[in-house]
Parts: sequence; structure tokens; C-alpha cells
Amino acid sequence: MANTPLHVHEHDDELFYVLEGEHVFRVGDDEFLVAPGGVVFAPRGVPHAQRRVVPTVGCLLVLTSPGGLEGFFRHLAEAHEAGTLGPEAYAEASERFGITWMG
Repeated sequence: MANTPLHVHEHDDELFYVLEGEHVFRVGDDEFLVAPGGVVFAPRGVPHAQRRVVPTVGCLLVLTSPGGLEGFFRHLAEAHEAGTLGPEAYAEASERFGITWMG
């Protein structure tokens, strides 16, 4: 997962487990520097973002509840394969899966 801009989920809670690298997470007004083995929870309705400290080093395990958010990524992968990945595909997937991008 590359850097993720500030956004909010209408339907999904997210739990991030850092596998590799250091990451800075923003959840609401709080910011956390998290190393491997660390966990961050981002509840639905709360704006959150994440970035890698070293741009090319990092790996996260992301759990979501309830299930179904994987459809957002599947939609983008299908758009990529079809050669239509761009702002319209992101906007469509975001609306469909209740994601509002804030920055």
C-alpha cells in the first residue's frame, strides 16, 4: 500500500497491522508513528490517512469490518486491466463503497 490521502469510510472500520517499515497514521486529530508489530484502528466515520516514512519501504496488513471493501480494490483492478483507471474510476468506486476523499 502506498501513501493514502485523508479519507473517511461511511461503512467500514479498518485495522492496520504494520509488517514492514515505519508508517505515520493520522486518525481524526491524532497522529501516530508506527513500526513493525504496531497496530492502528480507524473507525468508520473518522477521517484517516497513512504514509510511509521511507517512501519505498513498507508493508501493511489491513483488516476491514464488515467485509466487502475488497470490492473497491477489485473495481480499480478491473479498470486498470481495461485501461480505464483514472479519476472517473476512482470516483465511481469511492461512491459505490462509501469512501469520501478529503485531501
